Amino acid sequence: MLIENADNNNITITVSKSIDKFGLQRLIDYLKYLEATSGSKAKQAEVDKLADEVNSSWWEANKSRFIK
Repeated sequence: MLIENADNNNITITVSKSIDKFGLQRLIDYLKYLEATSGSKAKQAEVDKLADEVNSSWWEANKSRFIK
């Protein structure tokens, strides 16, 4: 594995072909999450509350598809 600074705003990571693609995709998804939330001032409790609201709303709209 090779990690290097490509320029002032980027880092280049080179990995071998033998790396597990599923694990690599999970790592990339996590890095995207970190990048997307880096400037957020939201507290974890606020995020959890919003997630609960979204999940409840989704379940109410979709539960008929799962419960017959």
